[in-house]
Amino acid sequence: MTDYSSLPFRPCVGIMLINRDGLVWAGKRYGDKQPIPEEYAWQMPQGGLDKGEDPLEAAKRELFEETSVNSISLLAEAPDWFSYDFPDEIQRKVRKAKYRGQTQRWFAFRFDGDDSEINILTPPDGHAQEFCEWRWEKAENLPGLVIPFKHQVYVDVVEAFAEFTA
Repeated sequence: MTDYSSLPFRPCVGIMLINRDGLVWAGKRYGDKQPIPEEYAWQMPQGGLDKGEDPLEAAKRELFEETSVNSISLLAEAPDWFSYDFPDEIQRKVRKAKYRGQTQRWFAFRFDGDDSEINILTPPDGHAQEFCEWRWEKAENLPGLVIPFKHQVYVDVVEAFAEFTA
């Protein structure tokens, strides 16, 4: 087992998109280089922070690129960055040991649009498809739907934005 702890974290953003009923958008991952077990294939939108990019602007960009959603209003920004390490097998097979994991700044947005605005199959501006299905989910269920190494981050995110999903 290789020690990756000296590598940097990849800076990212994460988005909790909450509808008027307090449910959270979750997408089923598509096209991963390493297969994910079906029961852990769901996640909220997230993505890398470009060099010098403002995290809030990155969150809006990533949400649009992955879901086509523009009709949003900011509810909150998580008080801290949440981080996780990639497991050893992902480091070896997918990540090539460039980063030890990801550190994410999370934002909660209210979805102000209609479900018909959501388009994951043909993302805008030629972006690659990230999800093959989506649904509205209770926030407390989210940590159990993600790949286990992201579990604690999802627990922390659900707790940080609990007032908006109650």
